[in-house]
Amino acid sequence: MTAAAPPAPTAHEGGLSHKQILTILVGLMMGMFLAALDQTIVATAIRTISDRLHGLDEQAWATTAYLITSTIVTPLYGKLSDIYGRKRFFITAISIFIAGSMLCTLSQSMLELSFFRAVQGVGAGGLFSLALAIIGDIVPPRDRAKYQGYFLAVFGTSSVLGPVIGGFLAGQDTLLGIDGWRWVFLVNVPIAAVALVVVSRTLHLQHHRLDHRIDWWGAAALSVSLVPLLLIAEQGRDWGWGSGRALLCYGVGIVGMVAFLTIERAMGDEAILPLRLFSNRTVGVASIASVLIGVAMFGGLACLPLYLQIVKGATPTEAGLLLLPMTMGIMAGSISSGIAISKTGRYRIFPVIGSALLTLALFAFHYVHADTALWQTMVVMVFFGVGLGFNFQPLTLAVQNAVSPRQIGVATSAATFTRQIGGTLGTAVFLSILFSTVPDKISSAMQRIAPTQEFQTALRDPANAEFAKQLAAAKAHGGGAASGSGVLKDSSFLSSLDPRLAKPFLTGFADSMDLVFIVGAAVMVFGFLVMLLLPEVELRTGSAYAERGQAHAEAQAAAAAEAGAATSDARSEAATSAQADAAAIGATTADGHGVGPEGRPRTIEEAAYKAP
Repeated sequence: MTAAAPPAPTAHEGGLSHKQILTILVGLMMGMFLAALDQTIVATAIRTISDRLHGLDEQAWATTAYLITSTIVTPLYGKLSDIYGRKRFFITAISIFIAGSMLCTLSQSMLELSFFRAVQGVGAGGLFSLALAIIGDIVPPRDRAKYQGYFLAVFGTSSVLGPVIGGFLAGQDTLLGIDGWRWVFLVNVPIAAVALVVVSRTLHLQHHRLDHRIDWWGAAALSVSLVPLLLIAEQGRDWGWGSGRALLCYGVGIVGMVAFLTIERAMGDEAILPLRLFSNRTVGVASIASVLIGVAMFGGLACLPLYLQIVKGATPTEAGLLLLPMTMGIMAGSISSGIAISKTGRYRIFPVIGSALLTLALFAFHYVHADTALWQTMVVMVFFGVGLGFNFQPLTLAVQNAVSPRQIGVATSAATFTRQIGGTLGTAVFLSILFSTVPDKISSAMQRIAPTQEFQTALRDPANAEFAKQLAAAKAHGGGAASGSGVLKDSSFLSSLDPRLAKPFLTGFADSMDLVFIVGAAVMVFGFLVMLLLPEVELRTGSAYAERGQAHAEAQAAAAAEAGAATSDARSEAATSAQADAAAIGATTADGHGVGPEGRPRTIEEAAYKAP
């Protein structure tokens, strides 16, 4: 007979041991690795995918749809996990992510891919926020740096593997009979399946259910407010910012926002995003700063891979590897800030310095042109990464530390939600700026460069005869692939074009990206000013899970004491009543009226329980 397997460790009501924390972290890291790897793989391969589906200028749809759904569901995951427990929703998030990944492999157009990425985003919205909430549950703020290396190992590994895997898969025409780029999403399935098994076996936390209403109307109103506003941010350049459709989106978004605020105020502490939470100065300042940092961060991250691939001619794999300086900067910033916070208990200085570095780095990217040496760009990437590293953990830590242990889930979701709001806006607006200005920038560059002797010599080269015909036709019709508009649908021809003839296109792209980065720097100036308002709050030395366990034990003890007191009062009252009855019996007996059977005096029991 086979011996039964030992039971998985279950967290007790008090603080967790180092071994228990590590056991739980295994499951968390698998979920975080899944989401982090997907982001790096897709970010590297999206240009190739867009070219294959003939919609480079529509690539923002795929990114924005993913961010919209993940942003909307993030507060729901936080609130529901506070009520029903983290594990079941973490598993649900992974399962939805698997389904979305499989659907993405079936895409036949950028519109279909965007829809399926939206499904994927519903799952992704819970992976990061719930993992961070669980970390906030089990690890005290002052001790979190001890475990930061594990989290950074996940991001570091995904940052290295993601670009390589994404570049390799996107570069394959077919693999096992399936288009290479489709494997960018299909590769998530086995990883997610392993994550499901690991999480099911390792994530064991006792949860004391909190009976609250679920703010479904708030979630619906939030969707109504966000989707139209993000839609106009993405499509404004095509529709016209003052067109009828644009005005309709503005109106619906504003109505949805007013409805959302009204519902949240009425729901009070049971709201999906309790407004009272933002009255806490730390949470309020961190939330505003997270929105601005998200705008700058995701805007920069969306443009840098495009610069490396389109302007510098890097393959997807090479572009991913060229982003490693930024990854190393993120890790260096996170590790150094985590160690310092653990030793000193002070965190405010790091977001302030990080915001300043982000502002300066984005401003420096503004001076990166088509002919800028790569090493100079990579130096700026390092400082950009350090700025991000100084903000990631400290801001989340500040928010979790500023609220009660029972609000860890909703507070962490609020921090993630505000950063994703900024990221969604940044991606939509920055890519909109990029692709709406590229045709004009290319045309301007063409006017400057086309008359040069170098360009004209290349144009007369017989090897470039086909391009010369396209350019002549484009001039005659005022557009076309060679004049700048066609490159937005498919930029792959630039890799095979004579470098002398490609120069106007590359210069136009670089000039448009310069504009994006200067806008990002302006946004971060406000982010830096807001960050100066962040207060310094002493970090707790106990974990939220231990504090909740202690509070639960104290509540049970208080209830037991109250019940004991009630029993004691009841007994005392019964004794007093009996004494009163005895006195009454004595009095009636003395009067000759308290006579029992056979003429004897009534006993106390007979007097107390006599029939009416």
